[in-house]
This record gives sequence, C-alpha cells and structure tokens, in this order.
Amino acid sequence: MRDPKLKIFSGNSNRVLAQEICDHIDVPLGDATVTSFPDGESFVKINENVRGQDVYIIQSTCPPTNHHLVELLIMIDAARRASAHRITAVLPFYGYARQDRKDQPRVPITAKLVANLLVAAGANRVLTMDLHAGQIQGFFDIPVDHLYASTVFYEYLQKMPSENLVVVSPDVGGVKMAAAYANMLQSGLGFVAKRRRTATTVEATNIVGEVEGCDVLIVDDITETAGTITAAAKLLREHGARKIRAAVTHSNLQELGFERLKGGFIDELITTNSIPMDPRGLPITVLSVARLLGEAIVRINCNESVTSLFRIKGF
Repeated sequence: MRDPKLKIFSGNSNRVLAQEICDHIDVPLGDATVTSFPDGESFVKINENVRGQDVYIIQSTCPPTNHHLVELLIMIDAARRASAHRITAVLPFYGYARQDRKDQPRVPITAKLVANLLVAAGANRVLTMDLHAGQIQGFFDIPVDHLYASTVFYEYLQKMPSENLVVVSPDVGGVKMAAAYANMLQSGLGFVAKRRRTATTVEATNIVGEVEGCDVLIVDDITETAGTITAAAKLLREHGARKIRAAVTHSNLQELGFERLKGGFIDELITTNSIPMDPRGLPITVLSVARLLGEAIVRINCNESVTSLFRIKGF
C-alpha cells in the first residue's frame, strides 16, 4: 500500500504521460504553476503543501531540451525549499545521455554535468528509462532506478509472433541490447556495421547474421533523424529480409527523420511515449510506459524492490 504522503508533479515536457501515470496509480497530479516570463526565464510555484512529503517530479528532457532541463532543476529546487522529505526526479527520457565520454579532444562529458546539476538542485533519487549508456548510473552519488522498456515492447510483440524472427542491432554498440531482446523473444541475432558520414548521415556497410527470408526487428534506444535505422533497414532489404520493424524506446524524431521513414524501408516503427509523439499518418505505433513508471513510483514510495518490473512472464 502506498504512503499517503506521495505527491506527483509535472513540468511541461510531457504532461500527458504524467497524467496517465497518476491515473494508473490513482494519485492526483499535483498543482504547480510552471510557466515562463516574457524574456524566457522559467518560473515555478508549487501551489500545495509538500512539507515532509515524498515528491516525484516527472519531466523528459526532450526539445526544447535546455528549457525543459532548467524547468526540472527549478522544480526540484522549489520542492527542496518547501521542505519536501524526499525528491525523486523522474526522467522518462534522459537528455544528453549520448555525451557520456570524451571521444574527441576538448569536449565535455555533459551527461555527468547533468547528473551533477540534478544533485545540486536537490534531487535525492532518479528514476529513468533506457539510458543510452548504462554506466551513466555511476555518474550519480544518489540512488538511480533504471527501468527497461523491453517489457512494454514484449507485450506488444508477442501478439504478432514470427517463426523466423531475427533481432538486429543497427550498430555494434547496441549488440548487448539486441541480445537481450533475442533471448526474450527466443529469436536469432544479428547486427549491422555502420560508418557515420556526418551527424545526420549514416552508411550501413555489412551485416553479421542471416536475415534472408526472415522477419527482422531492429532495436535501438533512441532515434532523431532515423538515419541509423533506415540505413540498416535498406541494407537488410538488399539481403532478403521480409517484414522489418524497428523498436526504439525514445523517438525524438525531427523533420529529416519523418522524411526518411516515408521511404518505406521500415514497415513499422514501434516506440514509447517517453517523448510526446505525433505519428503524422506514418506506420508508427506508440506504446505507453505509464504503467511501468507508475508501478516503479509506488514501489519506491513503499521502499519495495523494483527488480520484478524487469521480469517477463515465462522467463
């Protein structure tokens, strides 16, 4: 049974998801004013008492990324100064996660900087989902609960089983994730080697694994321009793949991404509502992660384990 001191608030990045989470766990969405002054400065006021409460602030750092990040930091600070007992930052999508290392001279490790900012603002705990790099959890000196959307995808994918399914990673770095999906779906495994030409252009060069005559599921954690997944899908088509679906947790699609999806190389893009998504008439299926995040919030609030949320029925 949840603690009656549970309070949930939301910034402006994904209020629909926040409301879904509240509806699932039967908790009202907290009353807070989150707006901007004419010069663009964010203003936050929590309009109810949170003294001694267990506060959860839901905010994805999706575009406009910097604005939503600052909103989250200010909301955390407001709750801390209002004497909240514990503050958990709930980030369905953790922005800047791809800047997790120095891969060039004189560049920052921005994922670590964001972690420092969240702690400095007053967060006592972080709840997030499908980080681009799992080691980002180690950037925090506070507890991090890292959820996986694979359980949500599995519930959808099991309704359309294939006897000849191959799970493919669109790059070498995602093989571990693809292997987890292949084990979950009891399917074959492969990956595509790629060469990045520019920040928005990718060339898929080779395939490891047999895909001829097979249905293919491409899995990835994030897409913006759809360059990686469409380049992989094109190469898979050339090697005889039949139906090609892509399961991507965070679809932060920009105009170029929508244009590439219109090319028809991918039969269906399956994603979540960690970031607000308008399919624009394209074959995009949006799955809700409200139940997953809601269950995690209740378990954290009750000081229970969230490990069972990772388990798939029958595994």
